[in-house]
Amino acid sequence: MRHNFIYIFLLFSSLAINAQINELGVFVSGSNYIGDVGPTDYISPNKPAFGIIYKWNRSPRHSWRFSYIHGELGSNDLDSDVPGRNLRGNDFENNVDEFSIGLEFNFFDFDLHQLDWAMTPYVSTGINYFIYNENYIVNKTDKLDYRHSQFAIPMIVGLKTRLFQNFILGAEIGARYSFTDNLDGSNPRNNNLRSFQFGNLNSKDWYVFSGITLTYTFGENPCFCAN
Repeated sequence: MRHNFIYIFLLFSSLAINAQINELGVFVSGSNYIGDVGPTDYISPNKPAFGIIYKWNRSPRHSWRFSYIHGELGSNDLDSDVPGRNLRGNDFENNVDEFSIGLEFNFFDFDLHQLDWAMTPYVSTGINYFIYNENYIVNKTDKLDYRHSQFAIPMIVGLKTRLFQNFILGAEIGARYSFTDNLDGSNPRNNNLRSFQFGNLNSKDWYVFSGITLTYTFGENPCFCAN
């Protein structure tokens, strides 16, 4: 995982060389999952997540956004207030390595080269590719079958402000709709493990990252005007 972090950092750095105005920084957050095991809360961070983020600002209102995030996921039926889940008592842990590309839209103009105070809410979406454990649960405990990969759609809302002249501080919540129903081991892809299926097999799993971003801005002063 450490090697992945280094490779992604070098990739983002090379992308930034010819960009007009850039942000490069870190993302630190908590994570939670929404599915067939444990509590049904939508935003309830219980595991750590961290990563790096790069933004190419094309105007004061929008930017291209690239990120790599490593996050842990886990939940326990014993923590649920749903009687059936609490009685079942299943437990799992997983982790995801997420690569993302998307578009971020600012509600207000956010010109990084203006020295006065600035703040804006923002939204972001795009496409994520993530790697995770294909698990199954036996005797209330998860077992690893193999590592697999899948896509997800992120839906992110946040608020950011200029912290110092070249630093931007943001806080955001990002829910990911994944195209798998087995982040929790409830619906293994392996046909030999179908007897271990449980829960709602017709709905996909979600995972959520809730945290802060701190980015450093650099690059040439762009002309945010029509040619």
